[in-house]
Amino acid sequence: MPGPGMTTTDAHASLKNVSVSSFDMRRIVVVALAASLYGSAALAQDTQQPARPPQNSQSDPVAAVVGAWELSNADHDKTCRLNFRADATAGGYKIDVDKNCPGVFPSTKDITAWAVDNYGSLRLLNAQGEPVIELTEVESGMYDGFTPEEGRYVMQSAAAVRSADDMVGDWAIARSTGKPICMLTLANTAAAAGSDNLALKIKPGCDTLIIRFGPASWRMDKGELVLQSARGQTWRFEENDTNTWQRLPESADPILLVRQ
Repeated sequence: MPGPGMTTTDAHASLKNVSVSSFDMRRIVVVALAASLYGSAALAQDTQQPARPPQNSQSDPVAAVVGAWELSNADHDKTCRLNFRADATAGGYKIDVDKNCPGVFPSTKDITAWAVDNYGSLRLLNAQGEPVIELTEVESGMYDGFTPEEGRYVMQSAAAVRSADDMVGDWAIARSTGKPICMLTLANTAAAAGSDNLALKIKPGCDTLIIRFGPASWRMDKGELVLQSARGQTWRFEENDTNTWQRLPESADPILLVRQ
């Protein structure tokens, strides 16, 4: 019924507006309730099934693997070296397998490439792209795997397992061009009584850069090779691959140590 001062037409318009407003309110309530139920279900699902954290904490898992690694059995009485490269190839990236590896682990003779899968597992692949060995990261710088034929594998960053005995011998100091600018021999005898450093011998004909530095001893320090002068100055080198080490920090014209 029209109120005071309202015509029938005005009353109908008012009732229509009330009807539309009520419908809109009901629709808002329904949408809000559905969103709330969906959010609760999603939260419950996330609580029951937490997302699996990535196996490799590095932002770039490929870059984290590139370099030299040691593959061994659980007892560490069988070892060989692998060098993971960043060069793309069919199915993944290139890998260098040391020539002694097939004699230690026969399966490695078929390995031609490597890749990291979506779960962070490291896969060593044959020419057909099939995994020969699959490894899972157990901590930074260490992987673990198993095959029924060869048992358990342990793979560690070569820098982490390098010892002074591994480095003894003749080396060339070279520029990035590969041309040697000095030849030296790393010995396994103490540089001086009571010293932790080992002796080295420089051969005649070294570049003035090396003569000014004057390396007189060497040591291994947390996987890095350190050359030290008689004045206490040091050059630190990081392993690039099995036979090449690069001076740190990296530069546009790197200085390399190359095994002879």
